[in-house]
Amino acid sequence: MVVTSPLKGQSHSHSFTKFLPYALYALLPIALFRLYFHPFPFPQSTTDQLSHNSRIILTTSSSSSSSPPLSFSKEEEIANETPCDYANGGWVHDKMGPLYNGTTCGTIKDGQNCISHGRPDLGYLYWRWQPSQCKLPRFDPNTFFHLLSNKHIAFVGDSMARNQLESLLCMLATASYPNLVYKDGVDTKFRRWHFASYNITISVYWSPFLVRGVEKSKTGPDHNELFVDTVDARWGADLDHIDMIVLSTGHWFLHPAVYYEGGSILGCHYCPGLNHTEIGFYGVMRKAIKTALETIIERKGANGNGIDVLLTTFSPSHFEGEWDQAGACPKTKPYKEGEKMLEGMDADMRAIEVEEMETAKVNAKQFGGLRLEMLDVTKLSLMRPDGHPGPYMYPFPFANEVQERVQNDCVHWCLPGPIDTWNQILLEVIRRWSIQSRREE
Repeated sequence: MVVTSPLKGQSHSHSFTKFLPYALYALLPIALFRLYFHPFPFPQSTTDQLSHNSRIILTTSSSSSSSPPLSFSKEEEIANETPCDYANGGWVHDKMGPLYNGTTCGTIKDGQNCISHGRPDLGYLYWRWQPSQCKLPRFDPNTFFHLLSNKHIAFVGDSMARNQLESLLCMLATASYPNLVYKDGVDTKFRRWHFASYNITISVYWSPFLVRGVEKSKTGPDHNELFVDTVDARWGADLDHIDMIVLSTGHWFLHPAVYYEGGSILGCHYCPGLNHTEIGFYGVMRKAIKTALETIIERKGANGNGIDVLLTTFSPSHFEGEWDQAGACPKTKPYKEGEKMLEGMDADMRAIEVEEMETAKVNAKQFGGLRLEMLDVTKLSLMRPDGHPGPYMYPFPFANEVQERVQNDCVHWCLPGPIDTWNQILLEVIRRWSIQSRREE
């Protein structure tokens, strides 16, 4: 059968056919650029349907009390026999980039949304952490949903806890969008999200010291007040309803403070003008972590409900200049192995956390149903001076002209960014726990 072309003249048709592939090649990068920075949002119903379809394979109904075990390959089982040291390794180039961008999840704190704030260099997005002696898989949201279905996960601590939480929500949002079900007034320090298809609740509790604290204010004292023998009542009151808790603390102990223990003044840190003994903050930070871990173990262990406890280690800052000077954290690439050593305060803060977690693990053995682990992210974070918002904590800070003085954030992490790796490790710890549990059944 001969089909007549609607175009008049074969020469024109051949010309069109000849140049069509070139036109497609030219349009492809433009389309990819458009999708990355301005993705088409999924309607809520579509996202829920996608997550539901994925869940048919991986999970049971959220109304059930338990989920069927994940099917792990023999290779995965063998690989998980020996715990992986995720703390040591190096950053390697990754052409795949992050799972999400700054416009797709809607939960990023404005000051960490570096892409939407006009950060011009995007090279910091294309690195992945490679442990020295094992593999760290790419984050899989469906695996997370399966392993934690019907659970309440709480991030408790300072702004680094919030930073990690928002990273996790963004990665999970690539499979199922989180529904904000609670917000403490206009504040973002206490929030709660729910993934209905999996009956997973994820909360964040602002508790920069983990223990009870009174933050300095314009109308009150110009120093913080800490009560090191009592946990913060806000998260402590909900502890019985939490299945997994991720603790994070450190930076707030650097601020001036007066410490109390047993109803008496223990001492202070940087409190000139007050008649208190200067005792620094290391010992107090140790007491606060110890109080938090002991309270969790005693309460959850005694009632037999059990809990999973993770402690995220100290995340170093990267100020190379004054906070209000241009170029305070100017690096655009990670440090190479051996180029930056873990030492000084960064090493001391991490050491306290590691030691207290090891002690807590021993104490937890007297109870059943308790699993405790470190998220040792100090070294891998130390090696990423390029991952902070810097001046891009504000939108387009140099839009008019280069400012001599501009506030910089060299503490928190851009989203997406290096902090996504923390949640990759979190998921691997949870996955290993699941494999171990299946073996013990």
